[in-house]
Amino acid sequence: MQTNFTLAQLADPAIETVNGILRSCVHCGFCTATCPTYVLLGDELDSPRGRIYQIKSFLEEDRPPTAEEVKHIDRCLSCLSCMTTCPASVHYMHLVDHGRAHIEETYKRPLLDRLTRAFIALLLPRPGLFRWMLIAGSLARPFRALMPQRLRTMLNLLPPKLPAPGWADRAAVFRAEHGPAGKRIAMLAGCAQQVLGPQVNEATVRLLNRLGVEVVVARPAGCCGALVHHMGRTEASHAQAKAMIDAWIAEVDGAGLDAIVVNASGCGTTVKDYGHMFRDDPAWAEKAARISGLARDITEFLAGLDTSDVRTPETVAVTYHSACSMQHGQQIKDPPLVLLRNAGFAVREPAEGHLCCGSAGTYNMLQAELAGRLKARKIATLKATAPDVIATGNIGCTMQLAGDAGVPVVHTVELLDWAAGGPKPAAMN
Repeated sequence: MQTNFTLAQLADPAIETVNGILRSCVHCGFCTATCPTYVLLGDELDSPRGRIYQIKSFLEEDRPPTAEEVKHIDRCLSCLSCMTTCPASVHYMHLVDHGRAHIEETYKRPLLDRLTRAFIALLLPRPGLFRWMLIAGSLARPFRALMPQRLRTMLNLLPPKLPAPGWADRAAVFRAEHGPAGKRIAMLAGCAQQVLGPQVNEATVRLLNRLGVEVVVARPAGCCGALVHHMGRTEASHAQAKAMIDAWIAEVDGAGLDAIVVNASGCGTTVKDYGHMFRDDPAWAEKAARISGLARDITEFLAGLDTSDVRTPETVAVTYHSACSMQHGQQIKDPPLVLLRNAGFAVREPAEGHLCCGSAGTYNMLQAELAGRLKARKIATLKATAPDVIATGNIGCTMQLAGDAGVPVVHTVELLDWAAGGPKPAAMN
């Protein structure tokens, strides 16, 4: 693709990066076939290729985007299916992230949209505040018919019952049992997952300890920055990322770490991208790159351990839903399937596995209608496999699918923990 940035614009390292990404696009259109919004809407402006043209336009002209352009960029799930499909290796993730940051800096959204986004950015990365707001939301749910549509959408996403706080989320060192691994890792406790799915971190700690791995939860046990990063809030996302980098670097330089294990694939995609996020910051580039180099998804890390003693106590048909951030963002496809099969589960895969379920971080709150259509399509393909349970590697997907799937939806590590002698996942009881 031909670009027309001025020399003054190209002096900005971020624009220089964008220019390289745009020039790698060859207009082939392969991305349209796997883009969820294009599949639903059939609009070129709602395809990756269409969005690339729109981002190119407002960045080259160094202007605020139009309301129409913002609408189409906002409709992007950042599922990154286009990156898996693209034969030219266009790094769409970095391009759309920059486009969203430009929108946030130059475009004034309608008041309700600004308030909603500010509310989400304040709430979700702070587990304590998030828990209290969920309790308040549960009390307000009977009156949701009287509330504005967007608030009703958020209330409808609440779980029927809020889990009790977990024991594996606090800053602590969880000692390994006598085992062959002899490794030491830091686990990202996460933010929303602490509140919505504390059992995932507990299963992760139990399983790793049993396999001979010492688990460290470092302070701050908060947000990695992913949620606000994909909303274009660069300053907030970088501040959260820096806090995590400092906490982990202290562990790396202290007792040492073999890996930083992340059990929410949306977070893992961002942590692995810290090196890019801080590439032009001389004070942070080296530290961020070190952390990115240590980051591993839990299934990616488990694939390097001896799990031969992990065997399911029951015959269970498991349909694996691969989160977009797992298969497209991190390009991790086989490890979860291999681990589940080796543990004795009967593993199935749905049709259209490359398409997003509609969760996509905050997407199901901000684009409820499209998210609902994607969810219905995903539920249909999952049910067609006749599973006993659905496994996935991202808390957002779990919350999006649970309730309507007709069977329990659990994290992959919960099943592996059960197969290794831990408790049966609570959702399956």
